[in-house]
Amino acid sequence: MIALFLLAALTGTGTEAQPIDRPWSVLDAGVAQTSADDRAKAIHALALLRGNKRAERIAVQALQDKSTDVRAEAATSLGAMNARSAIPQLRKALEDEQVKVVLSAAHALYVMNDPSAYEIYYAVLTGQRKGTPSLIESELAILKNRRQLEKLAFQTGIGFVPFGSMGYEAWKTITSSDSSVVRADAAERLARDPDPRSAGALQRACSSSKSEIRLAAADALAKRGDPALSGSLVPLLYDNSREVRYEAAAALIYLSYAPKVTRHSRRTQTAPAHGSSESK
Repeated sequence: MIALFLLAALTGTGTEAQPIDRPWSVLDAGVAQTSADDRAKAIHALALLRGNKRAERIAVQALQDKSTDVRAEAATSLGAMNARSAIPQLRKALEDEQVKVVLSAAHALYVMNDPSAYEIYYAVLTGQRKGTPSLIESELAILKNRRQLEKLAFQTGIGFVPFGSMGYEAWKTITSSDSSVVRADAAERLARDPDPRSAGALQRACSSSKSEIRLAAADALAKRGDPALSGSLVPLLYDNSREVRYEAAAALIYLSYAPKVTRHSRRTQTAPAHGSSESK
């Protein structure tokens, strides 16, 4: 009974009884710590409080913290809380000077189906802007740097979910380039972007030297549901990776009977004539 009562209070329901003050005072104290590590841990814990407006307000405020880690945790927690009211602040966080914060904000926006995230994933996959100035040159330089991207992905916890829901350790075991996993994940997320430029980026990704990226591109192209994109998948039937061959085969079969018009294919989506910008 006591546990249920405390849970109701922490999630913003039930009566405002005195015993509830203590849990909030613990969190408030954590957020106010001089140690950035403590603040980040307290903000991280807020992710449990889905639908709690007080927790959302604290996390939004933390987006302005002087610590990169705290700002990144704030963005991640807002995504976990499905805090749609914070979408404008998260979009602003895409302009943060630290790539870690940008990627965390993009993840939060992605899980809330906000299209602003696709600009970032396009840049992760291709190393170029899609056309809007969300990323400054120094950030683009980091995204093009494999070692920097690897460090962000596996040491700082930016919120990426590996392709196929495979754990990070498993991915690190089977691939020689950890940054390929991040780019593969970006390709997966572009499957939902209706912009033809993302379709072009995915088509070019089918020619990547990294099998993880080719595999993700094939999967993403299938999910877009546009038969006009099938041509990029045909060469993958002869790929040196069995996984890629199987994925491409299934994708081609699916696209052979996919609806002719989907929300991702209202305009013809073909790869731009210029060369691939992806770092292979």
